[in-house]
Amino acid sequence: MFLAKIIGTIVSTQKNEHLREHKILIAQPIDLSGKFIGRDVLAIDTVDAGVGDTVLVMAEGNSARQVLKDDKVPVHSVIVAVVDGLEIVE
Repeated sequence: MFLAKIIGTIVSTQKNEHLREHKILIAQPIDLSGKFIGRDVLAIDTVDAGVGDTVLVMAEGNSARQVLKDDKVPVHSVIVAVVDGLEIVE
């Protein structure tokens, strides 16, 4: 899992039949200070996230399919939480 900032949405007129009911968002991984790191990821939204939200992304194919409760869905990454706050204790 990783933290990410939602930077956009994907609009598609043709989708795999198992993805038709799901919104696809563009998630940019961030570090704990909010700095962008890594490459953008396309992720299925399960929590009604939107552009600008900080989210928690699960990036394991089998676990993502378990969240969606569909073994046939072709997915690698799923947004599982909108992060309201982050506290780091040192």
